Amino acid sequence: MRYPRWSNLATLVLLAAAVLLAACSSSTASIEQVSATPTAAPTEVPSGRGAGGTLRLLHWQAPDILNPHLAPANKDLEVSRIVYEPLASFDADNNMVLFLAAEEPTLDNGLVAPDGKSVTWKLKRDVKWSDGEPFTADDVLFTYQYITNKAVNSPSQPLYEAIDTVEAIDSFTVKINFREVNPAWAIPFVGIQGVILPRHIFENYNGANARQAPANFMPVGTGPYMITPDGIKPQEVLFLGTDLIQTVKIVFVPNPYFREADKPYFSRVELKGGGTVNEAARSVLKAGEDDFGFNLQIEPEVLDELATGGKGHVVANFGARVEQIVINQTDPRRETPDGELSSVKFSHPIFSDKRVRQAIAYAIERQAIAALYGSTGQATSNNLVAPTNYVSPHQFYEYNPDMAKQLLDEAGWVDTNGDSIREKDGQPLHLNSHATVSSLQKQSQQIIQRNLRAIGIDLEVNLFDASTYFGDAATNPASVFQFQADLESLDISSESPDPGSYMRFWICDQIPQKANGWSGINLGRWCNRQYDELFRQASTEIDPDKRRELFIQMNDLQVEDVAMIPLVHLARVSGVSNTIDGLNPTPWDGDVWNIKDWTRSTNDN
Repeated sequence: MRYPRWSNLATLVLLAAAVLLAACSSSTASIEQVSATPTAAPTEVPSGRGAGGTLRLLHWQAPDILNPHLAPANKDLEVSRIVYEPLASFDADNNMVLFLAAEEPTLDNGLVAPDGKSVTWKLKRDVKWSDGEPFTADDVLFTYQYITNKAVNSPSQPLYEAIDTVEAIDSFTVKINFREVNPAWAIPFVGIQGVILPRHIFENYNGANARQAPANFMPVGTGPYMITPDGIKPQEVLFLGTDLIQTVKIVFVPNPYFREADKPYFSRVELKGGGTVNEAARSVLKAGEDDFGFNLQIEPEVLDELATGGKGHVVANFGARVEQIVINQTDPRRETPDGELSSVKFSHPIFSDKRVRQAIAYAIERQAIAALYGSTGQATSNNLVAPTNYVSPHQFYEYNPDMAKQLLDEAGWVDTNGDSIREKDGQPLHLNSHATVSSLQKQSQQIIQRNLRAIGIDLEVNLFDASTYFGDAATNPASVFQFQADLESLDISSESPDPGSYMRFWICDQIPQKANGWSGINLGRWCNRQYDELFRQASTEIDPDKRRELFIQMNDLQVEDVAMIPLVHLARVSGVSNTIDGLNPTPWDGDVWNIKDWTRSTNDN
C-alpha cells in the first residue's frame, strides 16, 4: 500500500494496523463541484434539534428495501444509511471517522493485536436505538451472526468471510478474531455495508424468514433520523417506456434518543423515490423544489444549463466507481432442468473463444463514451481505479477496430453473404445487451452498437428502469444478477479505501446462481483460479509493496482475460440546493453519511 518494507513480524503487524488508516493519503478520492454556484456560509451556525424545517431528498432510483444487509443495490443502501450507523467509516481523505465506536483501534492503544489476527472495538456508551432500547456489543455480535447466516443470504456476507469469531467481551467491547493475519481488519462493521442491526428487532427473523421482517421497511436504528409509521408509502404510478413504475414517499423525523442533543437540525426529512433522472435534476437544480438529488448521471450540458442561475449546484465525488461492460461467460439461452439461464453448467457458445471477447474490447471507443460525462467521467482501461497507488500502469485494448476485425477473422467469424454481419457455421454474430433507461446509458449503448456494427457484430439493446434492473433477482428475470443477456452495462463501486472488499467481487464463489439465491456480484460468471489464488494471497499479505503488486496483477488478469470491459471512471454526481450546508461527501460511504450535520442557511444564490 503506502508504506516502506518491514523486516520482521512485529513491524509487519504494525502495518496491518495502518493499512486503512494513517497510510491512505495517496488516494484519488476528491470532491469537485461541477458547474456549481458556491454555497455561502451562514452568518451563524444553526443548531437545535428539529429547528430547520423540512429537508427534501429526491432519489429517482426508488429504494425497495431499507435493510442494508438485504439491499441489492446502492439505491437501497443509501436510504438505509439515514437510519443505520456502522462502527466507523472513512472520509474523503481516508481518515477514520467514528460513529458507534468510541476509539479508533491502533497498535499503540492495544486494540489491534500484535499478531495481526484480531481487532478490538470500544463502543460508545450513550447510544440508544430509536425505540429507546440501549445499543450494546451484543448488537454487533448479532449483526455478524445475521450477515453470516446462510439462510439469510445477505449480500454483505463476503465482507465478513475473513472473520473466525466475534466476541462480546462486555457490553461495550467487541473483539473480532480473524482466521489469518488480516491487513484489511477495518472492512467488517465499517462503512455503508458495516451498519449495525438491533438484535431485539431482527432476532426472530435471523433465518430463511429474513425477508419477512417488518423492520426491512420500518427500520429501527441509532442514526439521527427515524422513519415515521407510514414507512415506504406508495405515491403516483408512472409509465417509463413500457415499464410501470410506482413512486414512493418516505418520511423521517429526528430520533429522540440520538446521542447529540442539538442534532439533527431538520424536523422532517421527506424522501421521494422514483421518476426520471432528468426530472430529479430539474427539481433540485433549477426549480429548487427539492434539496438533494441522488446519482444525477445525465449529460453535463443539461446539468450546466439547469445549474446556471438556478437554485442548486452539482457535486462530483470521484472514488472507485467504474462503468463497464460485463461479459456473460455463461449461456443466457440454454436452460438447466430447473429452468435456470446463465448457469455455470453451460459456457457461452460465442464468448468461450477469448478472441471474440478481445475483439469487442478493441472495438469500443472509451473516449467517446467518457465524453458523454464531461468532467464527471474519465476514460479508463482499468477495473481498479482508486486509491491511485493501486492503479495498474499497464494498458490493454486501446481502441483498434482493425485488430478487432483480425481477431474475429481468426476466430472464424466472417461475413459470407455481404450483409455486413459476420457468421460462423451459418449463425449470424448477433448479441444482446441490457442497460438502464437513463439518457446517458442510451447514448453509451448507441456508441457501443455503432462500434460493434463497424466490426461486423449486430447488437440488440434492451433498456430497463433502474428499479427493475437492480431489483430483487429472485422475482425479477431482468435483474443484473440473473443476467439473461450476452452483455450488460452498469457501474460498480468500491465502498472502502482497501481494494480487498472490491476485488472480492470477482472470485469464483461470488457467482450469483439460483442455488445461492442469486447472491454475489460476480455478475459475468467469470471464474479464474489464478485470480482466486492472487486474492487469497492479498488477503493475508502484510508487506505493502507485495500487497499492492498482487492487486495490480488481479486487475491486469481481469482486464487482459476480458472478464469485463472497463469504460469510464465515474464520479458520484449529486445535485444540492444552494441553501444546504454541511455536506462532506466521501467516496467510501453514502452521500447521507453525515446527514446529522446538514443545515440550511438563508443563502440562495
